[in-house]
Amino acid sequence: MQNPQTLQCGLCESESLEHYHRDKFRDYWQCQHCKLVSVAPCDRLSPQEEKAIYDSHENDLHDMGYRRFLSRVFEPINARLPNHQHGLDFGCGPGPLLAKMFQEVGHTVALYDLYYANTPTVLNMQYDFITCTEVIEHIAQPKAVFEQLVAMLKPQAPLAMMTKLVIDPTRFASWHYKNDQTHISFFSRETFEYVAKQFGTKLEFIGNDVIILSKQ
Repeated sequence: MQNPQTLQCGLCESESLEHYHRDKFRDYWQCQHCKLVSVAPCDRLSPQEEKAIYDSHENDLHDMGYRRFLSRVFEPINARLPNHQHGLDFGCGPGPLLAKMFQEVGHTVALYDLYYANTPTVLNMQYDFITCTEVIEHIAQPKAVFEQLVAMLKPQAPLAMMTKLVIDPTRFASWHYKNDQTHISFFSRETFEYVAKQFGTKLEFIGNDVIILSKQ
């Protein structure tokens, strides 16, 4: 087990981390300031190991089940957008179906993904909306990513995320979501409340796993 005195929260940079859970693969630590639950660097996969797992995922553009899954983000965002808006799908993966769904209704969408669409120039623009589905739990330093994403939003523009939320230690112990070893940062409602306050955004929760931050 890593010494907690050597750990620093990737979201708020606090060094006040307490042990939260241990399974057969790794330890989990909770920040006492922002409540982010995270995996220490010593227990994380290498980039090569991480990409090998992503490559094994089947994100078929014609999979109706996958489309229904993504509709939980698509529908509330599309409902609030005027016609012909320009968005960014951050962490789009190898099968950018969500971008395709927005394009089907007349929006344009830029793509960025560290492994599958690594075009940094798209990160220098501003957008009418940004989607980030099943991504933030893979990020070791979410503070830097939130700073980047919020800076790319136009005023009033939404950043829509999808990620499962931590509830309590008891349920975390049997939570399937933590068993994916590419998942290293786990957010709760309290953590997103910290994020919203820190970055000056309006916060909305839609259902159990969709979070929208709107730039003020």
